[in-house]
Amino acid sequence: MPLDITLESWLWDAACAIRGPVGAPKFKDSILPLAFLERLSDVLEEELYRLAEEYGNREVALSLVEEEREEGVIAQGRGLVRFDIPEEARWTNIRKQDKGLGQYLTNAVRKKKLSRMVMSVEAELRKRVIEHLRELGFKVENGELALEGNSDKHFLRRLHDAVRRLALYQMQGWVENLWPRLRPYFADGRDINPEAIRPVLVEATTPWQRELFRLARLTWSLPYSKGYGRRLRFLILDEGNRNPEGQPYLMGILALQSPPLSFPPRDRRFQYPPGRKTELVNQTMDIHTLGALPPYSYLLGGKLVALAAASNEVREAYRRKYEGRRTEIEGRVLPAHLVALTTTSAFGRSSLYNRLKYNGEPIAISIGYTEGYGTFHLEPLYPLFREYLEAQGISTRGGYNVGPRIKWQTCVRALERLGFSGALLKHTIRREVFLFPLIHNLDDYMEGRTDEPEYKDLPFADLGAYWRERWLLPRVARVDGWYKWEAEQLLESLLVRNEATGVRSDER
Repeated sequence: MPLDITLESWLWDAACAIRGPVGAPKFKDSILPLAFLERLSDVLEEELYRLAEEYGNREVALSLVEEEREEGVIAQGRGLVRFDIPEEARWTNIRKQDKGLGQYLTNAVRKKKLSRMVMSVEAELRKRVIEHLRELGFKVENGELALEGNSDKHFLRRLHDAVRRLALYQMQGWVENLWPRLRPYFADGRDINPEAIRPVLVEATTPWQRELFRLARLTWSLPYSKGYGRRLRFLILDEGNRNPEGQPYLMGILALQSPPLSFPPRDRRFQYPPGRKTELVNQTMDIHTLGALPPYSYLLGGKLVALAAASNEVREAYRRKYEGRRTEIEGRVLPAHLVALTTTSAFGRSSLYNRLKYNGEPIAISIGYTEGYGTFHLEPLYPLFREYLEAQGISTRGGYNVGPRIKWQTCVRALERLGFSGALLKHTIRREVFLFPLIHNLDDYMEGRTDEPEYKDLPFADLGAYWRERWLLPRVARVDGWYKWEAEQLLESLLVRNEATGVRSDER
C-alpha cells in the first residue's frame, strides 16, 4: 500500500470494488444484503454440518433437505433445518461473483422465495417467544405480560432454572475437571463442629480463589453472572473446621459490582446536588452475589455473609483496589470512598436482609421494590435474538463504551422487529431493594451537605462474634438437619443431566 494513501481511503476503494457498478448513494443496498446473506449462509451450513454428522455424510443431508424443501415442510417450520436459502443467495455462489455484486445481492434478497424464508424465520421466532413465555407461566394480554399463577419462590426458581441449566450445560467440562480439586473445600455436615466455627473474610484474588468462588456460585438457583464494571469478590472460610488436608471449609461468598446509574428506589431516597449524581453514585456498589453454602446455610450462614458486606475489610479492599484509578468512560479519578451498598432480594420479599441488625443498629434498610422489568425471563431466547439481529446487520456486541444494558437493548430491538412490544420486558416480578449505609452521615454525604464521610467501625471479627451468639448457637440448638448434608449433592446440582436436588442456600 502506498504510504500516502490513508486507511480510510483504502477501505473505501476496497468497498467500491466489492459493490461493483452500484453507485455510492446505493452503497447500503450492497453491504446490508452481503452481511445478511453471509450470516444466514453460515447458520444454514452449521445445520447442514450437524445433519451430515447425524446421517453419515453431507450428500444424504442435502438430499433430505432438498426433499423437505420441495414438499414445503421447511416453509411450515417442521423441517430438519430451520430455514432454507435459494442457491443463488448462498454465500458459496455469492463469492463467485467478480462483478456487479451489488445488483446481484439486491436481486437475491428481493426474490420472493427468500422473502418467504425470512418471513418464515420471523414467524417461527415469534412462535418460540409465545411458547416460551407460556411454558414459564406467563400470558400475553394487550401486548403485556401477566402471570397466570402465584409468583412464590418455587415459581421464581423455575423461571431462572432454564437459564441456569443452559449456562451449566456450556460449562460441564470445566465443572467436571475442577470438582475433584476443589471438592475438599465443601464440607459434609458431619465434618462441622458448630462450636468451633471461626469465620475469616478473604478477598478472592488468586486463580484458585477465583475458581472456588465461581464453582460455589454455580450451585445457586440463580443464573451465574460475573458482574460488570468495578468488581470485588470475597470468600468466607471456616478456620475452625478444616478438611483432612488442613484447608478451611468454604462457608459463603460475596461479590460487589458497579451500581446502576439509574436505580429508582435508590434515586427516590436522595436529592443529589446538580451535576454530581454520577460522582456520588459511583462511590457506592451493588451486591450481586451473597450467600452461604451448605451445611452453613442451614445454620443461618447467610446472615454472616450479609453482615460481612458492611465490614471494614470490604471498604478497605475497595480503597486498595480503586484509589487513584480513573473511570473508563469519563476518565475521572473518583474518591476511593465506599459509602453504601445496594442490593435486591433474589425472590420477592427477603428474609435474609429483613431485621438484619448489629447491636440494635440496622445493617440493611428496605427502601422499596423494583418495578418488575428485566430480561431474565427471556434469557433462553437471547442467542436467537442476537442471531436474528446480526443476520440483518444489527450489531449486538457489548464491551467498552457500550454498557451493561446491551442485553436489554438487544431484546427490545428483536421484540419490536418481530412485532411485539418492548413491554414484554416487564415481567411484573418485583424485588425488595435494600440499602447498606457504610457511613453514619449517608444522607448528608449523598445530598452534598458534607464532603467528609463518617465511617462506621465494623470489624469483621466483631461481626462474626455477634453472628455466633445471635444466630449460630441458637440455630444449632433448634435444628439438626444440617448434620445430614453431603457435599456430593452440590455436584449433582451442577450436572445438568440431573434434576434439582432440593439444595437449600441462603442466596442472592
